[in-house]
Amino acid sequence: MVSNPIMQMFARSPFGPIQEHITKSQECARGLEPFFLAVVEQDWDSAEKAQHKIAILEGEADSMKREIRLHLPSSIFLPVPRTDLLELVRMQDKIANKAKDIAGLMLGRKMTFPEVLRTEMVEFLGLALKTSEQAVTAMQELDELVTSGFRGREVDLVERLINELDDLEHNTDEQERKVRGILFEVEDDLNPIDVMFLYRIIDWVGDLANRAQQVGSRLQILVAR
Repeated sequence: MVSNPIMQMFARSPFGPIQEHITKSQECARGLEPFFLAVVEQDWDSAEKAQHKIAILEGEADSMKREIRLHLPSSIFLPVPRTDLLELVRMQDKIANKAKDIAGLMLGRKMTFPEVLRTEMVEFLGLALKTSEQAVTAMQELDELVTSGFRGREVDLVERLINELDDLEHNTDEQERKVRGILFEVEDDLNPIDVMFLYRIIDWVGDLANRAQQVGSRLQILVAR
């Protein structure tokens, strides 16, 4: 009897663990919402608890990634190249990794946002998370894609979801430019080291959306094959 939960998922579907992995990665990224709110309030006890939860979820995603690499069937038994699926998992894992990096750096330095930037940063994070959530939605269609033989209405649905993902990533880019512009206007009034790290956090939040778009692009490659 198979007791390993990853192996149980593989027994039902070779794609189930990959779908579970992106769901876990998104859960990790979602942990940034309460973390950012705690940072805005400078509630460092709550921020530390939120960061700890993010770190746990990232560790769980990392463990799932290793299990997938170990147990993903060979290409002979898969309708798509094994290497493409492993690359997909690697891209998914970067969403969780980036969330952990953001929370770790901000908590470690007890970073705060200038008041003029707080609303825009929370909105920026929200747009990035909508983008990564869209990647999850698209990935949940992977089983149906295989069942349909990568043809017909299911392909049209997935392509529409990927197009929507691209639009969301573009919206996130627009908000990133807005946030950068606001910071540029006030940076002379701030500590230069703080400014440097604020720009880094802005870049990393944008990376959440970029990583999600890369997942969509890799899924689109599978569809094209």
